Amino acid sequence: MGEVSQDALDKLKSLMDQVEEPLQRTFQNVHQGYVTETLIRFLKAREWNVSKAHRMLVDSLNWRVQNEIDNILSKPIVPPDLYRSIRDSQLIGLSGYTKEGLPVYAIGVGLSTFDKASVHYYVQSHIQINEYRDRVVLPSSSKKHGQPITTCVKVLDMTGLKFSALNQIKLLTIISSIDDLNYPEKTNTYYIVNAPYIFSACWKVVKPLLQERTRRKVQVLPGCGRDELLQIMNEASLPHFCRKEGSGSSRRSKGSSENCYSLDHPFHQELYNYIKEQSRIHSEPIKQGSFHVDFPEPPPEEVEIAKTIESELHKFENCNGVSDSLDGLKINGD
Repeated sequence: MGEVSQDALDKLKSLMDQVEEPLQRTFQNVHQGYVTETLIRFLKAREWNVSKAHRMLVDSLNWRVQNEIDNILSKPIVPPDLYRSIRDSQLIGLSGYTKEGLPVYAIGVGLSTFDKASVHYYVQSHIQINEYRDRVVLPSSSKKHGQPITTCVKVLDMTGLKFSALNQIKLLTIISSIDDLNYPEKTNTYYIVNAPYIFSACWKVVKPLLQERTRRKVQVLPGCGRDELLQIMNEASLPHFCRKEGSGSSRRSKGSSENCYSLDHPFHQELYNYIKEQSRIHSEPIKQGSFHVDFPEPPPEEVEIAKTIESELHKFENCNGVSDSLDGLKINGD
């Protein structure tokens, strides 16, 4: 966890002990028994300023209560064909675990289209994956390894990234803001793979805007990143697009057992069955329609980053054919 200010931790813990119901109840779903680790995450997110960390955490707990986030894992997206369409267009999945037990989430940034459902469905799906990670996946890994495991690693596949990503910036900013404000410091490292030239150009202008603690988490790997990732995980946990050069994060991989994005993959089957079972346990009527969540106001830095990316992508868009020819080029790290 790095250097910890015990004084700041003790002060925040004292403040949180004074929080009343229903915030105290939803806080239990957040920390899952790992109170210290949770407080440290929020302190890190606010540069160890106790007052700001306390405000951030209380705001997050209020957001959870007001939007019934504690119940979101009992709200299945139906019918299954709709959920399959979401999985085919919002490419994310659990490919395995690192050697230390951290979950490995694969994300197809370049080929995710977010065009098969409303924004609310994609946000619902994203939060459900977050909540399942925090309430089921991480506690299970912690129990297996006999120590607190409260973070994950993410492998971001940039295959197919084009200036058409402009269409997704608003939704991605919403999702990023939800994560930053309510799930801070949950990602240990971001590994960027299969990065085309357009990513390199955007990264150069975005990198200086990121906080130092965030910049340190991002590693741009050469090619598909296979050799580097095998240093921290076994072959079986490699995302399918890291198995060999040029494999890419195709929406339909050769086998559903390999493609962790697919609804047929064991992770998504277990997640979907878990949500349906929770719905049954809580006697929640299964009905069609998205679970609406209030979108937080993006932090100023998120807005600046989004505008910078948008500006950079517009440069490529204005270049027309030039951007298409550059798009296929790969970069070898940073």
